[in-house]
Amino acid sequence: MLENENQTCSFCARGKDEVGTLVVGSGVAICNECTEQAVEAVEKQNIKIKRRGQSPKENVALDLTMASPRNMGEILDAFVIGQADAKRTLAVAVYNHYKRLRGTDADIDIDKSNVLLLGPTGTGKTLLAQTIARRLGVPFAIADATSLTEAGYVGDDIESILSKLIAAADGDVEKAKRGIIYIDEIDKISRKADSPSITRDVSGEGVQQALLKMVEGTIANVPAGGGRKNPQEATYAFDTSDILFICAGAFPGLEQIVKQRTEERGIGFGAAIASNDTIPKFDAVIPEDLVKYGLIPEFIGRLPIITALHELTRDDLRSILTEPRNALIRQYIEMFRLDNVVLEFTDEAIDAIADTAIKRKTGARGLRAIVENVLKDPMYDAPDSDIERIVVTKDAIRDNGANPEGITYHRRRKAA
Repeated sequence: MLENENQTCSFCARGKDEVGTLVVGSGVAICNECTEQAVEAVEKQNIKIKRRGQSPKENVALDLTMASPRNMGEILDAFVIGQADAKRTLAVAVYNHYKRLRGTDADIDIDKSNVLLLGPTGTGKTLLAQTIARRLGVPFAIADATSLTEAGYVGDDIESILSKLIAAADGDVEKAKRGIIYIDEIDKISRKADSPSITRDVSGEGVQQALLKMVEGTIANVPAGGGRKNPQEATYAFDTSDILFICAGAFPGLEQIVKQRTEERGIGFGAAIASNDTIPKFDAVIPEDLVKYGLIPEFIGRLPIITALHELTRDDLRSILTEPRNALIRQYIEMFRLDNVVLEFTDEAIDAIADTAIKRKTGARGLRAIVENVLKDPMYDAPDSDIERIVVTKDAIRDNGANPEGITYHRRRKAA
């Protein structure tokens, strides 16, 4: 194709002198501006077609037979103790999300099934999401909502989340577009009052507003080099329509909002009086409660699936320590085995570890710190020593640290 001074653009009728470049073919010509508009229109149409499920099924290289809700539930059971309802809800939501990406012959747009996980610290929210992503073999990125701010303010831009996902996909942008983004501490970006913010709230309501389109599905401009946006740095378009977003938070104080609402509805003759014990902490949460807490209605609407995780009991924590494939106690036993040392915990010691985590209100997340503190000296002494067996008793676990006297060392007999 050649430039022709006698031609005008076949689309906008402007001559060469009125445009930057005019490219002609056989009987037609197009200017640079119309070319740009055409490319943009094609990209938008491709996205629309993709959302309607008319894209090739090979775009989603997932075996949904192997990733059925029941199959994913069994995988979660192997790694996560308790939280049966949350497991079932998350397994169904994830399955439906990736089934949506495979497409349908009907002219129906299926909405995204983004998820909101409610639950105290250490109940397994992050582990649930990580385990499912690992099972599916899709890129997985974790973002801390407390570090996010609106563009132009100190903190991480919203687009930095996408940069993390691309990095998790080893730079494969197309693979990243089908990944999972987990946004933790989402409760920390609630607005300060149950009313629209008048002043600038760059780390609360403002971040929720900025997240809206990304969570729903939009074309975001991601810095080519990752990190924060820079006016001098090139960006590229990244479609978030096929990313599954899982948001999570502890939401302290939300139970009081639920209690107040349920008690108000129970006022009147013949109304049943519900005690605190009859209302599970988060099971009764409805979107209106989250609005009162400080999430804006538009943002809650992008997270249609809400499920609750509950505080772990002593039996739950004990099971977490000993039962899953990657149980914490098993991990430490294996580490000592590599040094030819047998490590044992008495049943009472395991109970004491669980009780300490409950007292500290750290849930499962705090178990490793407790065990690590108890085993610090044995891990220092065991390598290159004559220690054959180490037994940890309940006396080794203290609320404020470890007690070396509660650990028994058995040494190898010296050859005569």
